[in-house]
Amino acid sequence: MNTSHLLERLSALDTNTVSDALDFLGMRGATFGLLPLWNCPKITGRASTVQLGAKQDAAPTAHLISPVVARIDTDDRVLVIAGGAEGVSCWGDILANAARMKGIRGSVLDGCSRDIKGSEAIGYPLYGRGVTMISARNRLVQVDAGCAVSMAGVTVKEGDYVMADECGTVFVAAEVIDKVLELAERIDRRQAAMVDAIRAGCSVERVMHDSQFEAINAEYA
Repeated sequence: MNTSHLLERLSALDTNTVSDALDFLGMRGATFGLLPLWNCPKITGRASTVQLGAKQDAAPTAHLISPVVARIDTDDRVLVIAGGAEGVSCWGDILANAARMKGIRGSVLDGCSRDIKGSEAIGYPLYGRGVTMISARNRLVQVDAGCAVSMAGVTVKEGDYVMADECGTVFVAAEVIDKVLELAERIDRRQAAMVDAIRAGCSVERVMHDSQFEAINAEYA
């Protein structure tokens, strides 16, 4: 199945449902703490990974992340940036403008951003741990890209699937995206039916009994 159709299916869901599907399948992918840094829209896409690290010397280097932005040539990418330092920015408005010009869908930072109004002004979706004013210059450098990275304890590889919304960020390994989507769509339908039942006057105790959730897994199996 082609990437665009998979992303359409993923976009129709939310992070809660995808997290539930991963739970049922015994897979990791849901994170805690990587939240919208302004009131931005949901994003879904394929991961372009970046690993940052502490700068060890005073030698000038290319600005972190800029080489990755420059190389992207498709419109399905989300920047997934690991290795941020507490209270130090690893994103700003100049990068946001460059990413927007390249058709990048948004960024997820295991770290902080500065110049947040700059990203908001151009509608660039940004998720991460917080907002700061402290520059990365002479503090952080890019040490790798296109590699496996750890995002809030979840391993993310180049090309994995990313979804971020108001509840946070979830990652799905590319090799299991079909299985996760199939179950997530089943969960979404079942939960919509449960809401309809509540609105029709059914007992919340019966509708939300554990057996109702177990039935989703039984149907999938």
